[in-house]
Amino acid sequence: MTPLQKHRLKYQPKLPKILEDLDHVTFKGNGATTSAQHEKEIEQLFPKTFGRPLLTPTSDEVPKKGLKIGVVLSGGQAAGGHNVITGLFDALKKFHHESQLIGFLNGPSGIIEGESLNLSEDLLSNYRNQGGFDLIGSGRTKIETDEQLEKSLAVLDKLQLDGLVVIGGDDSNTNGAVLAEACLARGQKTKIIGVPKTIDGDLKNKYVDISFGFHTAASTYSEMIGNIARDAASAKKYTHFIKLMGRSASHIALECALSTHPNLCLIGEEVAEKKMTLKDVTNQIADLIEKRGNKGKNYGVILIPEGLIEFIPEMKILISELNTLLAKGKDETALSPEAKATFDFLPQEIRKQLLLDRDPHGNVQVSHIQTDLLFSTKVKEELKGRSSFKGKFSPVHHFFGYEGRAGLPTNFDATYCYALGHVAALLIRDGHTGYMSAVRHLTKPSEEWEICGIPITSLMNLEIRKGKEKPVIRKALVDLSSAPFKAFARNRDKWSVEDHYAFPGPIQFDGDPAITDQVPHSLLA
Repeated sequence: MTPLQKHRLKYQPKLPKILEDLDHVTFKGNGATTSAQHEKEIEQLFPKTFGRPLLTPTSDEVPKKGLKIGVVLSGGQAAGGHNVITGLFDALKKFHHESQLIGFLNGPSGIIEGESLNLSEDLLSNYRNQGGFDLIGSGRTKIETDEQLEKSLAVLDKLQLDGLVVIGGDDSNTNGAVLAEACLARGQKTKIIGVPKTIDGDLKNKYVDISFGFHTAASTYSEMIGNIARDAASAKKYTHFIKLMGRSASHIALECALSTHPNLCLIGEEVAEKKMTLKDVTNQIADLIEKRGNKGKNYGVILIPEGLIEFIPEMKILISELNTLLAKGKDETALSPEAKATFDFLPQEIRKQLLLDRDPHGNVQVSHIQTDLLFSTKVKEELKGRSSFKGKFSPVHHFFGYEGRAGLPTNFDATYCYALGHVAALLIRDGHTGYMSAVRHLTKPSEEWEICGIPITSLMNLEIRKGKEKPVIRKALVDLSSAPFKAFARNRDKWSVEDHYAFPGPIQFDGDPAITDQVPHSLLA
């Protein structure tokens, strides 16, 4: 363990004041909730958990009792996951010293197969404020089939768990809602609570300010983008195309743009609103490179969210048709004429990538598509036909993904996650199920943060997965009317041709709070 790792073990997150005395805080519900969309269908699928009220804290004395709770990490890594677990553990021990925390190994498959580990203070002491999910591992298994559900319920019953905390993204929390519904239908006592995790930042709503891990990931990428911008301005001969994590939303790209001031940052949601075509996006990039090149600036930094092509109308149609055809065992030869024309327009390498293995939902693996290569190739073709272009174009490609998922969490993420663990424990102690743990008003000092419990069904809608409609939490896209996007829009023209690169540097943990306790730009809406 490095000196920095050892130092981080000693960091003590400051809890919101409401969580300082757990024996005198409980929850109350007011009114009923509905779903994000498709109300009737969601209610039919979740009759026992649909319509439950939002839970807010109230002061009341609660009897001390020991609890036995399970925890599972689901989906991709996000910095802060270990702090959710240590926050959960510490809260349980505050409830009663005999409380137990059981970790399921390697994600939801650990629940199905009954593979678990007793989590003790000795074991957890080496994971406080550390990155990654390596304490118990994670996985992308979905508890979907009747057999998987039966096995999972049997394991929860055998272990006599009072609760299970599912730490994951939209699909994982939907999985948690399925388990909650099943436990109630079977009369099992296990309460299921979700925790909002995803570095993409697309799990957010009126009550979830941001998903955990986003800040650490964006900060990590921003450091690297800043380094590349400095190198570009020094070498003065390469245009860097940087693809960033963000399959369904452009939150990371926007956050990194506000941190680093690139020459161009494409926002998928804006591309969709403007109905920009592949040719439009290609020309936008080519125009920038021509302006810079004709000024003798044959270098630059361009940020591209990995899911950008899904926001381009003709690409959206193509991918949708491919998803449907491939689910039926057909191939690209069955595409409509419009979609086939788009497919044939693409470089050969990109066509191959569109036909790679499906993702867990049976859809095109967008993250495998080299969007950066697609546009640099089309831009090179475009510039060759422009006699007005006097500069040089030498593209370099990058993809920042895994680098941001498992680093040491920022003070913000470490503190946020520790509080989320406490709230999850409280919700289970008070007998609530099918809820998501939430901590709000994160731009304030952590002592002033507020807590609540959100019915997971209230966040759901129906989406096509593997050719069928499935209930899932609706993803939050970049709001083009928000303050962060408006700040970006006001400054991007200035950043485009003249260099205004910013260099965030590495994540800081100690020193001036103005540096160490920064919050994401995305929270400043």
